[in-house]
Amino acid sequence: MDEKDVTIPAISCGHCVATIERELGELDGIDVVRGDPYTKRVTIRWSAPADWIRITEVLDDIGFPPEGS
Repeated sequence: MDEKDVTIPAISCGHCVATIERELGELDGIDVVRGDPYTKRVTIRWSAPADWIRITEVLDDIGFPPEGS
């Protein structure tokens, strides 16, 4: 199981976090998606078949690219 804690600068409210949680939660292998709109941080925990490349693709597609990716 892998885990990353990332900053997503585009987060501005709880609805942004809910969108991220919903969209990533639809990927097979995603175990946890937990975000905080005040710190703009999101913790993502996953195992195969999910991988970091696919996770960042989804985040990019929905307009919430993680900082430094």
